[in-house]
Amino acid sequence: MIENLILSISVAIAAGLIGCFVVMRRMALAADALSHIALPGIGIALALHIHPIVGATTMLFFGALLVWAVDKKARVGTETVIGVLFSAALAIGSMMASGEQLVDALFGAAGVLTWPEILFGVAAATLVVGFVITNRSSLVVVLVSPDVARTAGINVQRLNLFYLETFALTIALGLRYLGVLLMGALIIIPAATAKRLAKDLTGMLVIAVLVAVSATVAGTWLAIWLHRETGPLIVTTAACLFLLSFLRK
Repeated sequence: MIENLILSISVAIAAGLIGCFVVMRRMALAADALSHIALPGIGIALALHIHPIVGATTMLFFGALLVWAVDKKARVGTETVIGVLFSAALAIGSMMASGEQLVDALFGAAGVLTWPEILFGVAAATLVVGFVITNRSSLVVVLVSPDVARTAGINVQRLNLFYLETFALTIALGLRYLGVLLMGALIIIPAATAKRLAKDLTGMLVIAVLVAVSATVAGTWLAIWLHRETGPLIVTTAACLFLLSFLRK
C-alpha cells in the first residue's frame, strides 16, 4: 500500500507540472489523444509476453518522435498530427487486445506493484520534474515567441522534441493506475484548475501539483473504501476540485 501511494504521488507531481505547459500550449485535447498511442504498444507487449508498460512506453516515445518529425513537415499544428495518430493507434490497438486485457489497458488496474515498476516510476517522475524545473524559462519563451527564443540562443526544435518525449513519459507513468482513456485527464484537469487560481507561473505549477496529489490520494482512499478501481475515482475527484475553483471569482 505504501509503495503504491509513493508511486501514485510521484506520478501526480509529474502530471501536475507537465500539465501546466500542456494547458498553456493549448494542447489539452492532444494530451488525451497522445495517450491512446500507447494502446498498440500494450497489444504488442501482450502478444510477445513482456510487461505491457514496456510496450506502452516504447510506443509513446516513438509516437512523440513521429509527432515531432511530422509536425515540422506537415505544418498543420501539433494537435492535428496527434489527432491523426491517435485515431490510427486506437483502431490498431483495439484489434490487438480484447476482453479483460483491453479493459485494463483503457481504464487501468493497479494490482500489486513490483519493485522494478516502483523504481522505474519514481526515476521517471524525477526525470520529468527535473526537466520542467530546469527548462521552464525556455519553455515559456518558446511559448511566447519561437523567434525570440531562437534569438536568445534556444534550440527550439530540440526543446520541443524533449518536451514531447517528457510528455510521453508522463503519460506512460500513469497508465497502470488510470489507463489509456483517463491518464490525459490527470495531466489536464489539475493544470486547468491551477490556471484559474494562480497569479503567476510559479503559483500555477505549485497549485497544479497540489491538486493532482490531492486528487490522487483522495481518489485512492475512496477506491479502497468503496472497493472500486482507482482511476475513475481519481479523475472524478480532480474534476470536482476543478468545479470548486469556480467558487472563487
